[in-house]
Amino acid sequence: MSGRCVAHLDMDAFYVSVELRRRPELCGRPVIVAGSGPRAVVTTASYEARRFGVGSAMPAARARRLCPDAIVIEPDFAHYRETSATVMAIVRSHVETVEVVGLDEAYLELTGLAAPHAAMRLVAHEIRSATGLGCSVGIGPSKLVAKVASDAEKPTGFVVLSREQARERFAAAPPGLVPGIGPKTAERLRALGIDTLGKLAATPPEQLAARFGPRFGVELVRRGRFEDDAPVTEERKVISESREVTFDRDITDLVQLEEVLERLIGRLCGALAAQGRRGRTIGIKVRLDDFSTHTRSHTLPEPVSSVERVGPVALELLRRFAAPRPVRLLGVRVAGLETVSETAEDQLTLAL
Repeated sequence: MSGRCVAHLDMDAFYVSVELRRRPELCGRPVIVAGSGPRAVVTTASYEARRFGVGSAMPAARARRLCPDAIVIEPDFAHYRETSATVMAIVRSHVETVEVVGLDEAYLELTGLAAPHAAMRLVAHEIRSATGLGCSVGIGPSKLVAKVASDAEKPTGFVVLSREQARERFAAAPPGLVPGIGPKTAERLRALGIDTLGKLAATPPEQLAARFGPRFGVELVRRGRFEDDAPVTEERKVISESREVTFDRDITDLVQLEEVLERLIGRLCGALAAQGRRGRTIGIKVRLDDFSTHTRSHTLPEPVSSVERVGPVALELLRRFAAPRPVRLLGVRVAGLETVSETAEDQLTLAL
């Protein structure tokens, strides 16, 4: 493939596959990784469970109804992060520019490599040898083509497409196949009679600009034509860290909410300490029983990460918000993160 060459590597059913590595006796059976609460959602599902219609982000209760014989496993994100670190270390040992976009996927800039396809086959082989996990690889002239290609033949797919080949192969696919076109946009396109990528690619940009605005309208047509020049960035900067919980039952009592928030703060600050990071902006997230979501934040003059510094700010934000309705979800975050030395934090005056 001449010109630019980009790969998208996507681990196959990553969370489930990690769990099956620990529980090989469950291989070949429908397995769902999800919490146990009444409002829990599916993190991922094995391909055996997906045949019953189970999918990621689906309410766990619905997934159990669709596949009553499925084995449900509580997620273990600490273990998933550890396995992800092993996978990404292998990727970086072969490719210089890697953009990690999640625990289980990354874009790789292959332009200039003498044998990019062989390099990616070697990466997939080494990941399998080191972890026992499979991955799918898509290769194309852009991140967009590579991403769609990696999804085309899962699991353990290896698909190489030019932009023209992608347009031809997916012309009859719905617009929602490509990243950046969500369900609401796809529904609006269907209302215009645009229900395939081929039709989207053939639509005059000015026609969509009148309905979606000039910038997004043009971008929709570009995506339908698989036109993309987004760079692969070497580092994905994480500028915030958060912890949140969705309650099994809505909470109205402020004291109870404060107790939950204190536990979340403890978990968040423990993670920041382990990472050696601090941030200046502390925020809370509150979702009420009517599904409205509210955020409040406060920026400090110096970066912090300890419970003693984060806690009072977050708790005061919660008290000042004074939730007018029962609370369904509560979260806390620290943003504007930076790596810092091991020195003690400066004493701060928290004048909210």
